[in-house]
Amino acid sequence: MDLKQIEYILKIAEEKNITHAAEKLFITQSALNQQLLKLEKELGCPLFYRSRTDWRPTPAGEIYLDAARQILILKKNAYDQIHDLTEYQKNTIRIGFTPGRGIDMFSQVYPKFHEHFPQTRIEPNELSVRQQQDLLLSGDLDLGFMTLLPKQERTGLSYQTITEEELLLAVPSRLASILSLPDSSSGSLPVCDLTIFKEEPFVLIQKKSTARDLVDSLFETAGFAPQILFETANNQTILSMIRAEICCGILPAYYVDHTRRDVTYYRLPSHPVWNITAACRKDAYITKAAKEFISLAADYFNCI
Repeated sequence: MDLKQIEYILKIAEEKNITHAAEKLFITQSALNQQLLKLEKELGCPLFYRSRTDWRPTPAGEIYLDAARQILILKKNAYDQIHDLTEYQKNTIRIGFTPGRGIDMFSQVYPKFHEHFPQTRIEPNELSVRQQQDLLLSGDLDLGFMTLLPKQERTGLSYQTITEEELLLAVPSRLASILSLPDSSSGSLPVCDLTIFKEEPFVLIQKKSTARDLVDSLFETAGFAPQILFETANNQTILSMIRAEICCGILPAYYVDHTRRDVTYYRLPSHPVWNITAACRKDAYITKAAKEFISLAADYFNCI
């Protein structure tokens, strides 16, 4: 397999359209089509089902694409090992992190990382946990920072737990006062049973989130189905709705802000936790630069 040819075929599969692929590769559609036809003639079979809107790989195409991705991963592993050996740091690390807390982490960690590895280029990507896992497995992402439960880990990926994080009950402070519940202004969070708020509306993180499995299990254990006002992909949205005294919510401890008095936080009796992790492919070589980024991210998450 020719590496340039591999790049061409993978781009067609990624874009699902030869015209768009040619634009991304900065070559003409005719030149790209000739490369594809040449390869298909060599293999003796088509690699894609053609249509105006959706180019899908044939069974032979799937085999080719899988092998092509493996070859690029082998190439990257070899180059990364050689770069570490020679201390040549002009390489790129493609990093994924979740929206919200992820960009907060990156903005704090990157300047420190750049001081140690000024020649290493970081390519940041805001992605959901499941998107990160898919891209790590396909070799299109090198390192992912994510929050999840052990049962949500994927075969083929290696996970390094940075720290555990507790999920908390968050309610409008005025509601807590009406119910004569203790506040959390001292910084020491009291424990509260979820059933106290079974008549209150909740805004919950969306079902696609890795937190939702844990959140749903909390209500199941409490013995009631919550009144769900709506679902969101953003924990900050939940917090804003609670501050507006519209609902209650379940939030990761990261979002606790003791300087605010409009939200009261409680620990739940079961003290539910999930893991903040750094993930990569099991067969990936982790460079010195990547290890340093993980170390700095661990310092950040363990200090908040």
